Amino acid sequence: MEGLIDPNYKVGNKAFLQALMARGTMTYEEARPILAAIGNADEGSQEHDEEEITEEIFEEYINLARQAVSLFDYDIRRATHQKTKEHIYALINTTSDPQTQLATTFTADELAFIKRLLVAIFESHNSPRMEVMAITQMQAIKLARPRSRPSQAHDEESTQAPTDRGLKHSEVEDVLSNMTAGGWLEKSREGFYSLSSRALLELRPWLIEEFNSPDAESDEWQPIKTCAACKEIITYGLRCAEPLCNLRLHDICEDAFWRSRGNKNCPKCARAWTGKNYVGERAVTKTAAHERRRTAGGARRSNAAEETTRHAQPNGGYSDDQGVDSDDNS
Repeated sequence: MEGLIDPNYKVGNKAFLQALMARGTMTYEEARPILAAIGNADEGSQEHDEEEITEEIFEEYINLARQAVSLFDYDIRRATHQKTKEHIYALINTTSDPQTQLATTFTADELAFIKRLLVAIFESHNSPRMEVMAITQMQAIKLARPRSRPSQAHDEESTQAPTDRGLKHSEVEDVLSNMTAGGWLEKSREGFYSLSSRALLELRPWLIEEFNSPDAESDEWQPIKTCAACKEIITYGLRCAEPLCNLRLHDICEDAFWRSRGNKNCPKCARAWTGKNYVGERAVTKTAAHERRRTAGGARRSNAAEETTRHAQPNGGYSDDQGVDSDDNS
């Protein structure tokens, strides 16, 4: 084994890899104090300050760590955060499926809930009318228990698989908290949970296989879409104003994408790009309907996101400003 590892891989590199494994993900800014501390722990070396840790030093540690983990079917991959534009490095298992990876942390009932959560994010809360791909805690709590099945179907399956007993509301909150702490979910200021950059990296093949149809035409709407510029999965960004057009762009990719073109007409459908049609939670929060509910008093304010999503017709019309509410009197 030693002969397979780069001779430059020293004790400090092992310490850095352990830190990355403990966190799951790491940015350059997060790595700087860690690498400075590793350097200071080396006896006989001069005192290091984190300001001395350059991106080149960080990349060198990343590359050596990548070589080391590749021997165990792991990889370290880089993603750009859809909102902050930060480069995030994540330790990825290249062989096991997501259920196997999560099974080390969550129980069978919790895993069943997580599957329902993903289905809700990418199917129930993701349609041509409104591509939210995020979920609030209240919406997640409604997934605590599986839908009841006909007794006959239940009897047939009871001998084949463990019973999904569902979760208590407090247990749903714990799972959301643990998935956020573990780097699988992110929670926004508006209270929406969505898959993190690390999760999108690690689950990409599974998400495409699970939710997209392999027989779909190239211009057909699919639940899992990619940014036209960077080709990474997009769950937060912008979409073409044409309802049937599939062009999607991350906010952070938009300027560079249009700079390379002579105008801001969609290259797929030729419709003018507005920059006001959203993918992600803003498909809800930027609607006039949501704003009215949010500024209202009582239950309507606390349930604003849930009501706006519920009243959006899954395959209905589409407004250029995404501000049409078909149920103003609700």
